[in-house]
Amino acid sequence: MAGERILVVDDDPGLLTLMKIRLEAAGYRVIVAKGAKQALSQDPDEPYDMAVVDLKLTGVNGITLLEKLLHLHPHLPVIILTAHGSIASAVEATKKGAYDYLTKPCDPKDLLHRIEKGLEVRRLRGEVEQLRTLVRERYHPDNIVTSSDKMQHVLRQVAQIAATDSTVCLYGESGTGKELIGKSIHAMSRRARGPFVAINCGAIPEGLLENELFGHIKGAYTGADQAHRGLLRQADGGTLFLDEIGELPQALQVKFLRVLQEREFYPLGAGQPTKADFRLLAATNQDLWEAVCSGRFREDLYYRIHVIPVVLPALRERQDDIPLLAHHFLQRFADAVQKRVKGFTPEAMQQLMVYQWPGNVRELSNVVERAVVLATEDLITPDLILLGRQTTRLPRPKLESFKEARAAFERGYLVQLLTATRGSVSRAAELAGRHRTIFYKLLRKYSLDPTSFKDIPE
Repeated sequence: MAGERILVVDDDPGLLTLMKIRLEAAGYRVIVAKGAKQALSQDPDEPYDMAVVDLKLTGVNGITLLEKLLHLHPHLPVIILTAHGSIASAVEATKKGAYDYLTKPCDPKDLLHRIEKGLEVRRLRGEVEQLRTLVRERYHPDNIVTSSDKMQHVLRQVAQIAATDSTVCLYGESGTGKELIGKSIHAMSRRARGPFVAINCGAIPEGLLENELFGHIKGAYTGADQAHRGLLRQADGGTLFLDEIGELPQALQVKFLRVLQEREFYPLGAGQPTKADFRLLAATNQDLWEAVCSGRFREDLYYRIHVIPVVLPALRERQDDIPLLAHHFLQRFADAVQKRVKGFTPEAMQQLMVYQWPGNVRELSNVVERAVVLATEDLITPDLILLGRQTTRLPRPKLESFKEARAAFERGYLVQLLTATRGSVSRAAELAGRHRTIFYKLLRKYSLDPTSFKDIPE
């Protein structure tokens, strides 16, 4: 107990005094009010944690005061005190938002118990709301680490898409962040308070996938001792994210098409359909139209999910993001393992810049994590980057022409300079021994934006 503030409202001065003595003895801070007007005139900068309100007040009655209090403090638990003859009115009050009601004269232990439970409900609601806020902030497009034009275009699409309930199909190689974008769309949508349910269609055997999606009733098959709510039911009111939808078996494609058409489905063994209200976000690393042409994916289902296509670029197509992402991952993993690793040597950053990243952002995250774990100094050195690549036997970049190699070196060198100077063109040009005008031409040649390097930690 932390001295929660409790408002007690009653016309009876004797009852107010008694309630104040009892609640203060239990460790609460008590504010008493002789009627609704005095209750509503309290300092708004010091909100209550709970209110105990008499139903029969002179002038403004308890139900009206309840509505006004909840308008000012939407999550405030309110206990209504009522006489035996007014229980129907007290029940009406609970329908309008009161947490509970008690008949007078109330048992002191019962009152304290209900106050304790009400405060616990308020605390849990606060934690849930805080978690929702954190999720919205984490997956808000503004917090996705990127400076590249291609990803900025994707994030602008996300902001537009999120406000609708349209089906979205995310295309991109493995590791490009399709689920992250899916969560971002969900977090910004009107369904953000609902569940986000994700499933990888290629990771579950066909025989189990149907049960996972549709669920079953008790006794649907041998061993089905209890009913199972499938993912479609779990996603009700929220968002269903189907990853690798191109791997959905043909038989399930037919059933899922009906779900999208009718917004209802049959759990295994059920004789009656179940309604499903969810938004569908699909994702794939395949060319779905090619899958349609080869007969592996139904054309009618393709048109059902291909409403708003969003293509996520591979990491090799957004090289400007590599330093930003590398430092982002470094900070995250350094905090997780409590190491004081500050950054990368220029040579290590060069290795990250010239690599092709077939595993995209996920692979970069893994390489940085290993490097941080194995680091013994405050900077990541090239041997740690190489070690991470060797342990996973990652493919080497293809042998380039002299022109390509020179361009890669020049671009990597410019990135090193901008990283070291945190985007200061004057300082970078000075270190390179080049005039600022020539340096700016080089930046334009390689589409490098100095401002994207300003937020890199020192």
